Formats: sequence, C-alpha cells, structure tokens
Amino acid sequence: MHFVIILIGDIMQYIIVFVRSIFFYILITVVYRIMGKREIGELSIMDFIVSIFIAELAAISIENYKGNIFLSIIPIAALVLLQILASKISLKSQNVRNVIDGEPSVIINRGKINFQEMLKQRYNLDDLLTQLRAKSIKSIEEVDYAILETSGKLSVFKREDDKERTYPLPVIIDGKIQEDVLIQIHKNKNWLNKALNDQGYQLEDIFYGFYQKQKLFLIKKENIN
Repeated sequence: MHFVIILIGDIMQYIIVFVRSIFFYILITVVYRIMGKREIGELSIMDFIVSIFIAELAAISIENYKGNIFLSIIPIAALVLLQILASKISLKSQNVRNVIDGEPSVIINRGKINFQEMLKQRYNLDDLLTQLRAKSIKSIEEVDYAILETSGKLSVFKREDDKERTYPLPVIIDGKIQEDVLIQIHKNKNWLNKALNDQGYQLEDIFYGFYQKQKLFLIKKENIN
C-alpha cells in the first residue's frame, strides 16, 4: 500500500511538471505576441535581457513544482509591462531609442573601411569578412556601403547593384538630423534647412527624410497615422 502511495505521488509530480511546462510554453508564446516580436534576430538588447529573465523564471517554476506558480507569473507580467512601456517611450524619443537599442554603425563608406567605428563597436575584420561571405561577397572591393545594424546584422550595398548610389540614405529620423549622413552626401545643415523651407516644412514636422538620386524625400509625421 505504501508503495502504491509513493507511485501515485511520483506520477502526480510528473503530471504537474508536464502541465506547468505546457502552461509556460503557451504563456511565453502569448508574451512574445504581446511584445510584437516575430523572430529572435529582431530582438533588441533589452528584449534579449527580458527573454532571458522570462525563460529563467519559467524554468524555476517548472523545477519547483511545489511552489506557487503566481510567484513566477507576477514577475513575468512585470517584465512584459516594463518592456512595452520602454518600447512606447522609445517610439516617441530617439534619444531613448539610441540608449536602449543603440545606433547603426557605418562600417564601409564609399568603399572605404571605417576602422575607427569598427574599434568603437569592437567589430574586427574577421567579423566583417565572415558576414560578407555569408552574403556571397568575395571581397571588400565589391562593397560600396555597409551598415552594422543594431541587431548585429550587416546590411550591404554592392557597387555593381547600385553604381550611381541611388539607394536611400536617412537624413532625418523622427525630426532629428542625421549629421553623419549629411557628411556622407557632402551636404550641410544650411542645405537641409533650405530644402525644408522650399517644400514648406519644419524639421520637427518630419518623421522620415531620405536622400536618393540627388533629391530629398520627406514623410511628415501626420502621414504615418
């Protein structure tokens, strides 16, 4: 009889662990849908940290099957709310966005490697060559423009794909001038202000402005609603 009681107890433990595993699988799936992320490669640093905490809390709750499950659900909910709040704030503030997500870095500009930026990002030549090979690029000479995105991915524009360099370069993002881009296109703030005035716009009214084919294209904030 004692053996049967022990056996039933063990079976119940297995069932509880199994049910908790299924529960947290569904919960974490819902959490990521709420966070609005579609793939791991799109996670920012903050999202990645939140993901680690959520996974750890779920694992602890599954292992400690005798504990109260709400002791894990409450901190998970708090982390999700914090992430959503940070996302909403960063959506309205580029400065906050830069702190949380960082900024893209120009690694190759007009075919020349920006070694200073590579040193700043602790991004070595092997990293660069590896990511170029992953895009079927044999040599740096084939590249006109390469940007290290905040996700760690390398965006590459090949010389042969765009010999006239007609790809868009972001000059204004959420009402903020991208001064490094102005330098790259050999323009200055006076040129930009004149271009805005010619089109009847103010800088703070612009959500996104890009330079392409020797022209400045503007998208007003009201046009994105």
